[in-house]
Amino acid sequence: MELHHPALTAAAIVALAALACGVVMTRLRQPAILGYILAGVVLGPSGFQLVNNRDAISTLAEFGVLMLLFVIGIELELRRFIQGWKVAVVVTLIQIAGSVGAALLFRQVTDWSFGLSMVLGFAVAVSSTAVVIKMLESSGDLNKPVGRTVIGILIAQDMAVVPMMLFLGSLERQGIMPLDVAKVAFSVAFLAGLFWLLVRKQVRLPVSSKLAKSGELGPLTALAWCFGAAALSGLMDLSPAYGAFLAGVVIGNSTQRETILKSAEPVQSVLLMVFFLSIGLLLDFGFIWKNLGQVLTLLLMVTLFKTVLNIGALRLLRRDWHHSFVAGVALAQIGEFSFLLAEVGKASKLITAAETKLVVAVTVLSLVLSPLWLLTMRRLHAVAENGASSLHDLLSNAFVREARIAARLVRRRRKDIPDA
Repeated sequence: MELHHPALTAAAIVALAALACGVVMTRLRQPAILGYILAGVVLGPSGFQLVNNRDAISTLAEFGVLMLLFVIGIELELRRFIQGWKVAVVVTLIQIAGSVGAALLFRQVTDWSFGLSMVLGFAVAVSSTAVVIKMLESSGDLNKPVGRTVIGILIAQDMAVVPMMLFLGSLERQGIMPLDVAKVAFSVAFLAGLFWLLVRKQVRLPVSSKLAKSGELGPLTALAWCFGAAALSGLMDLSPAYGAFLAGVVIGNSTQRETILKSAEPVQSVLLMVFFLSIGLLLDFGFIWKNLGQVLTLLLMVTLFKTVLNIGALRLLRRDWHHSFVAGVALAQIGEFSFLLAEVGKASKLITAAETKLVVAVTVLSLVLSPLWLLTMRRLHAVAENGASSLHDLLSNAFVREARIAARLVRRRRKDIPDA
C-alpha cells in the first residue's frame, strides 16, 4: 500500500517507538533517555532502517543540547554550588588532566593520532548529567551530601565543555592562538563575575514575568531566552551552549525561576528525546562487531579508570570512603556532551569517521551499562563491608538474588523435560 504522507508516518512511528522504549526503561527503573537511544538503534541503520538520514534531525538534536544546558542553569543553586565549588572544580580538573594524560600515554602503545588522544581524553573526562541525576534519584541520594557533591562536579564538567570545544577547534590550526586563550579567559571571568552578582541580588525580569504566566506564550518565552542567548553567544564567536547556560543561570536566580522552568520542561523533554534518538542512529553495530575487542577493552578500561580516578580525587580532598565510593562510581560513565566533543573533533579533522564511530560506540555502551555498574559496585561494597573472606564469597553474596532466580529457573526447566 502506498503511503500518501511517508514523512508523517515515519515521524509517528519514531515517536511511538521512543515512547515505548522510554516506558520500558522507566519500568525497569532506568533513565528514559536510555530508551530513546534504544529507539534510535532499532529504527536506524543498524535496525529496521526506518530513519537513515540523521542530518534531518541534527538541528533539533542540537536544540536539545541547548535546552539541557539552559535547564541545568535554571536548576543550579548558586549559593550551594559556591559553598562546594572548590571540590567541584578541583575534582573536574583532576578528571580532565588524568583522562587526557592517560590517553596520551596510551597513544605510545597504539597507533592513535594526537587528535584522537585529545578527543578521547576530553570525552572520557565528562560524565552524564541526565543519567547520573536519574540514578541518584532512584537511590535516594540526590538530596544527600554525596548527591550535592556529585551535582556540583557535573555542573563544573558541563562548564568545562566550552573551553574543551574551543581548544579542540584551535588544534585544527596546528596551535592555540592568543585569541582562543582570550575567549576562554573571558568566558570563565564573565561566568565568575555573573555568579558573584547573582549571589548578592536576585534579578527581576518584568517582561518575562507576564509572558511566562501565559499558557500559550510561556514555552515560547523559555525558548526565546535559551536560543536568543545562544545566538548572541554565537555572534560573539563563543559556544552557543555557553550562552544557553548563562541564560539559564540568570533566570534561575530571578523571581520568575519556577514559572519559566515549568514552561521549559515539556519542550526540553521533546528536544532531548530527539537528541538521544540521534545518538542511537549513530550507533553502528557492524563497526562494533568488526572492532568488538577494541570497543569492549576500551569500555572496560574507561569504566575502571574513571571509577578509580574519581574515588582517588575525592579521597585526596578528604571526603570519607563511602561518600567517595558512591560519587566515584556514579560518575564512572561517559557523558552526552562527549558526542559534541567527537563532532567538534571530526569537524576540525582531528579524528576520522571511523574514529568517531569508536567514540560513539564506547560512549553509548558506557551510558547504557552505567546503572548496572553502579548497582554492582554498591552490592560489592556492601558485602565487602560485612566481611567477605574470599572473592567467591564476595561475588556469590553480592548476586545471591540473581543466583536464586537462576537456580529456580533451572529446576523448573528440569521438571518440564521428561526423563528419556
